[in-house]
Amino acid sequence: MSCRVGVIGAGTVGGGVIETLLNNAGVVKDKTGVEIALAHVAEVKEALLAPYDLSGITVSNDAMKLIADPQIDVVCELIGGIEPAKKFILAALNAKKSVVTANKMLLAKHAPELTEAAVKNGVELRYEAAVAGTIPIIKAVRESLASNHIQALYGILNGTCNYILTRMTYEGMEFGDVLKQAQALGFAETPPDLDVNGDDTAHKCSILASLCYSTRVPLEKVYIEGITKITRLDVAYAREMGYVIKLLATVRRTSGEIEARVHPTLVPEDHLLASVRREFNGIYVQSDIADCTLYYGRGAGKLPTASAVVSDIVDIARRGDGPVPAPFRYTHEVPVRDIGLLHGRYYLRFTTEDHPGVLGRICTLLGKHGVSIASCHQKEETVENSAHVVIMTHETVESGVMAALCEIDALDVIKEPTHTIRVL
Repeated sequence: MSCRVGVIGAGTVGGGVIETLLNNAGVVKDKTGVEIALAHVAEVKEALLAPYDLSGITVSNDAMKLIADPQIDVVCELIGGIEPAKKFILAALNAKKSVVTANKMLLAKHAPELTEAAVKNGVELRYEAAVAGTIPIIKAVRESLASNHIQALYGILNGTCNYILTRMTYEGMEFGDVLKQAQALGFAETPPDLDVNGDDTAHKCSILASLCYSTRVPLEKVYIEGITKITRLDVAYAREMGYVIKLLATVRRTSGEIEARVHPTLVPEDHLLASVRREFNGIYVQSDIADCTLYYGRGAGKLPTASAVVSDIVDIARRGDGPVPAPFRYTHEVPVRDIGLLHGRYYLRFTTEDHPGVLGRICTLLGKHGVSIASCHQKEETVENSAHVVIMTHETVESGVMAALCEIDALDVIKEPTHTIRVL
């Protein structure tokens, strides 16, 4: 059983795949019986190919030439972005060649079109590396948990954000200071917006939600909130109450609708996800048959992501002439729940003028909108005649919380917009 592979792109992930196929093809054959051979590499930047011995391997600067190569069985698209990646994948599928990609942005935005092309041509489109790097969460949802109704999935899916929040939590640093250090160490991009604004996590959330419930969950329906407003004080106050703050992707079935949302979340310190630190990823899945399962590992990086890509190549090769699984199955039409309908608990931090009567006015407006208070703490820290009041609510409706905060933030005694964090 053999498979000849073409790799488009020799950047971080592509370079990792090239290195893995050159160095570990024997390991793959020993474990699976599949003989994988790197046969063609397409890369426009010659310097990226310098570290690798590509003797006997076709090298070009034209991805379409690679796709047209009759010897190639599987095409790996590893350049990222929308175009020309989309053009290359569609061309390969229409040439009846299976494709492996790590392109979460493209899948989140154009999965139906790519799925249609794969199904029409009877070939595979696999994408394990698109979500959580080396963690086999796609395979888990599609195969290992195939008999299960997924009740909820909670994922730490962005290593940059988790690294920043971890250092804020355990070293008492501010967001901006950690971000600068993360960029210097290569854990954060410049600019970092795609990560810290939550968009990268939202791409993965859209993919996982679509898989969990066999329905199309458009990216534009995913609620997105990043970590840029999280402060050292919020992290410290959360820990005092027994929580750590994580950027979570939440996928959940509620009253016949799907929740698909990305935002900072207070996670109880005794929850398994609370122990996922630094640049690692973790996904916690609740299902009816398997109950609770946890998936943990490196969510990005050259070789960890390459491991996921190669696993997809192996699966394609082992399938042979067997039935071809569709990349996504859209067998249901399930609406995505509006964030205003969310039921949950909330952490609210108010920055107020430091004089009597302020707390009463806040509580009155919360009660007006049906928001019940579970605990209330006025913090001793004061800055320029300001006080911090931290309230934890009982379970309530998001729309009521936001309506109350709209009125509270308009009060003359409120000195800055209220910091709001949802609770797991």
